[in-house]
Amino acid sequence: MSQPVTPKDAAAVILLRHETDTQNPQVFWAKRSQRLAFMGGFHAFPGGQRDEADSLTKVENCDDDEKRTMIACAARELFEETGVLVVRGGERLTKGQRASLYDDLDSGRMTFAEVLNHYGLYLEANDFTFAGRWVTPPFAPRRFDTWFFLVHCPPRQNPLDCGLRIADCGIDISDKSSYFSELENGEWIEARSAVQLWRESKVIIVPPILHNMETLAKGLTDDLVERFLSTPYAHRGEIRKVELRPGFIIFPVRTPTLPPATHTNCYIIGGDELVILDPASPYEEEQKALADCVYNLIAEGRKVKEIILTHLHQDHVSGANALAKHLNVPIAAHRITAESIKEQIKVDRFIEDEDVIELKGRGYIPDISLKALHTPGHARGHLCFYNESTGGLITGDNIVGLGSVLIDPPEGNMKNYLESLNRMKSLPYLTLLFGAHGPAMANPHAKIDEYISHRLEREANILKAITAGAKTVKEIVEIVYTDVHPKALPFAERAVLAHLEKLIDDGLVKSENNECYTAV
Repeated sequence: MSQPVTPKDAAAVILLRHETDTQNPQVFWAKRSQRLAFMGGFHAFPGGQRDEADSLTKVENCDDDEKRTMIACAARELFEETGVLVVRGGERLTKGQRASLYDDLDSGRMTFAEVLNHYGLYLEANDFTFAGRWVTPPFAPRRFDTWFFLVHCPPRQNPLDCGLRIADCGIDISDKSSYFSELENGEWIEARSAVQLWRESKVIIVPPILHNMETLAKGLTDDLVERFLSTPYAHRGEIRKVELRPGFIIFPVRTPTLPPATHTNCYIIGGDELVILDPASPYEEEQKALADCVYNLIAEGRKVKEIILTHLHQDHVSGANALAKHLNVPIAAHRITAESIKEQIKVDRFIEDEDVIELKGRGYIPDISLKALHTPGHARGHLCFYNESTGGLITGDNIVGLGSVLIDPPEGNMKNYLESLNRMKSLPYLTLLFGAHGPAMANPHAKIDEYISHRLEREANILKAITAGAKTVKEIVEIVYTDVHPKALPFAERAVLAHLEKLIDDGLVKSENNECYTAV
């Protein structure tokens, strides 16, 4: 079984506007480009990964080597991404001089330490207030151990004067050399307004951003740092419960799933009324962790209506009996799924295509309506769940944030799968995909297009290989799947078989005894 990715060191800056309102401070954030592999489409603070050279940057009044390095990382990343330079001596620089300094850094002529030394500048530790250290959850494909620092923007500097506009003006933001290419739509925003946008499902942010915004929304009081650090998650505590949208809780559980995934996402949806999708883990300690999370919600006065299974696979259903027994609630699934797992799990209610599940809200959580979509392809009884008011789609195993989707006949059917992808793509309002593995995806249409294009490209290459003389599944795999690891070749063979079934159904290929294939 694959192991979680080791987190890499990173730093982020909570940049406060100069002369901000202490009762409702303004902070700078930006929407990350949707083309980015990590948190594309999410709103975040400026920041990034530590460089080896950060340890060489001089920081006054800091005796801790690790903290000194991370302050240097924070200052460098802030300058690289926004053009804001938080250094002592920086007040004498003009905007043009800061641009020249940036060019020295961006061109590689100098490191950040060398740039500061050359211009007679230095970092002061007291300008960077430690505001927590958060670690990306184990299920994520990229993980960071991120230091957050509270920083006041120097007078006469403004990130909106710099290159954030470039990302909106047609420059290819996949080119990492483009000035400030990773961020777009940056803005100063009142902390309370940022929290309200999240509550209205108009922005997507991860837990540390929400916590820090909620902390700032209570004002710049004397106990501000204490409030930043009031949660164990700000001290590298492991995050198990992630609420990316109000009422949409992701609780990843460790499962014996296919690599590179290590976890399956269980979803707890609702306010006063809750449904739990895919309690997936067969491991007792994981089942207990999920049950404890649910019990904490029940202790708040919430009620679980039922458990829902998206499909039959063991890395989605293995904890269903245990949780149903703990909570004394029914289990629901599509009738095809129910028939497939009847020897293992008793399904109490069938969910049909376009059935609607209504859940009462609570506090900042609105009433939530989930429309069931029968989306076969990965599995015959596969269900997705769509919340039209926010554009959120729980995709199960049809679209995932980590790895690829296996279409394995006879349960899997490639033609049905492509039809299901096109159905999801045609939904009237789509903003966020909640997959069964890996992080949520804030570029839904691009992601679905990517899935469809990938499958059609594989199909075209398979047909080309057959036309060129390949006759068996193994021969086709040797020609078409040159980009996969040898350990994955058995899965490639199953995928080829799924494509061949579709090509035969489309009248483009014929077979003899399902062993020898030729083009029509």
